[in-house]
Amino acid sequence: MQSTMSPRRRFVRAAMNAPYLDKDEEQLLAQRWRNDRDEAALHRLTHAHMRLVIAIAARFRHFGLAMSDLIQEGHVGLLEAAARFEPDRDVRFSTYATWWIRASIQDYILRNWSIVRGGTSSTQKALFFNLRRLRAKLGQGPSPLSEQELHRRIAEAIGVSESDVAMMDARLSAPDTSLNAPAIESEGSAERQDFLVSDAPLQDETVGEAIDGEKRRRRLRAALEVLTERELRIVRERRLREEGATLEALGLALGISKERVRQIESRALEKLRAALIDQEPDAGALI
Repeated sequence: MQSTMSPRRRFVRAAMNAPYLDKDEEQLLAQRWRNDRDEAALHRLTHAHMRLVIAIAARFRHFGLAMSDLIQEGHVGLLEAAARFEPDRDVRFSTYATWWIRASIQDYILRNWSIVRGGTSSTQKALFFNLRRLRAKLGQGPSPLSEQELHRRIAEAIGVSESDVAMMDARLSAPDTSLNAPAIESEGSAERQDFLVSDAPLQDETVGEAIDGEKRRRRLRAALEVLTERELRIVRERRLREEGATLEALGLALGISKERVRQIESRALEKLRAALIDQEPDAGALI
């Protein structure tokens, strides 16, 4: 009679029924895989530790991802541990593999739990995976704590800022919402993104401004060629720098009075305006 058990349940049962390895056998299998690339030894070593993968994956099932996917990612971590394990060290393989299995599952959760990429630093990971546990633990006190006090204590426990805790708490409290989802408060086929307002200029305006700006810069560079060296220096120092120089400072640098600097500047601007008008009648507005 054919079994009606699902493939995943059969896999889990087979993993739980796999024989345990004693330390000497474990070391021998690890050496055969490291030194001889014996795939049969690798299979026995990993198959005997699949129950460890399942146990660790079960700790993360409340994140809403498929248990089969968590087990699969844990198996990737198990294979990574087998590739890096050094049997000469006096450490059990399960102790070493636990870190790789957990890290692989956690990375998978961070990549797939939300369409918005979360922080990948060690502190952000600790915050993501411990926030709910710490919130539940702190909520068991005799008197309820305010949200601000909860965030403060969690921030101290993990070593992050209170703003990071508040942001992560908000992310974990609600699922992602697509901007293409229908807007409930509207009639018809409007989407949520239709109600987002942007103060940025339209793309055609941005492109047009960039093209016009480049034209103005070319005209101005050509017009500057009509100035003498001293006129050009004064115009650059007074008009083309973010913080223009004073008449007095330029007079001291050039060895002339500030009134003379003002006269030269005025004459240079008139020459620039005339040069720009020669290029295009409306270009005089640049000066």
